[in-house]
Amino acid sequence: MLNIAVVGCGYWGPNLIRNFNALPGCRVKTICDSDSSRLEHLKTLYPLVETTGDFDRIIKDDKLDAVVIATPVRFHFEMAKKSLEAGKHTFIEKPMASSATECKKLIAMAEKKRLVLMTGHTFVYSTPIRKIKEIVESGDLGQLQYISSRRLNLGLFQKDINVAWDLAPHDISIILYILNEMPVSINCQGKAHVNPNIEDVTSIAMDFANGAFVTIQSSWLDPNKIREMTFVGSKKMLIYNDVEPIEKIKIYDKHVEAPPHYDTFGEFQYSYHYGDMCSPYLKMTEPLKVECEHFLDCIKNQTKCLSGGEDGLAVVKILEASSKSLAKGGAQIKIL
Repeated sequence: MLNIAVVGCGYWGPNLIRNFNALPGCRVKTICDSDSSRLEHLKTLYPLVETTGDFDRIIKDDKLDAVVIATPVRFHFEMAKKSLEAGKHTFIEKPMASSATECKKLIAMAEKKRLVLMTGHTFVYSTPIRKIKEIVESGDLGQLQYISSRRLNLGLFQKDINVAWDLAPHDISIILYILNEMPVSINCQGKAHVNPNIEDVTSIAMDFANGAFVTIQSSWLDPNKIREMTFVGSKKMLIYNDVEPIEKIKIYDKHVEAPPHYDTFGEFQYSYHYGDMCSPYLKMTEPLKVECEHFLDCIKNQTKCLSGGEDGLAVVKILEASSKSLAKGGAQIKIL
């Protein structure tokens, strides 16, 4: 039986507590938060779980096997560092840390102590995203030409990170999972409207060596909740709408072709292909449940995480590049 501690009981922490608490082979032994009222509320839901406002108490508890960190980003590195130093497997919500340097230090510590270090990239555990990866790798869409992603809503405003660091990790982790490669360069533009120091609207553009072009729009200032990704291939197009209750993936048999050669301008005509639309059947499961099960499996079997430290580092590298581009008015930043 693995004993788990969940640190941070605000927006996302209770979902982690619920899922880990329901899984066989583990139990949530302790939950930690600086807000005593949150702890009191969760104690009514989980009366057998210990509560504390002292993170060091968790670190010193020899009966705890793993620590799950769901706090604001500014606390991720120090908490994860202490957790790993104490010999505890560590799960960190996205983004993994505030810098690539911090990520690398955590990865080195986990490797040295042979501990599982996992990042909460929940969407790579979702049925639709895994299906999209399968479709892309099958070649059904043809050569991927561009991906457009929109993650927009009204709020939740963060105090320590901008909207790109808050929302874009989802889209970035999805794109890296599906393409299985890093971009070569990043451009990012954005504006701060509510807090003059924190951008609440951003647009990231990523170039890939294989020719694919990706755009990611993130906003806390949109009246509608939009969670949509468009994948355009040389043969077909695919739209993933996470807000759609049933047909989350729609594949369109559409594409455009330019003539291979022509002698006069009058002979030049684009060829548009319009075919059917289909929506594959998806057997839905809660991605967070799959993610939590995977974390436990990695601990028990010492297997590689699907969203391990290196994956967390890759996302943070892109976020850092986007911040540099923002500071330089949208300049192109190479990914090293």
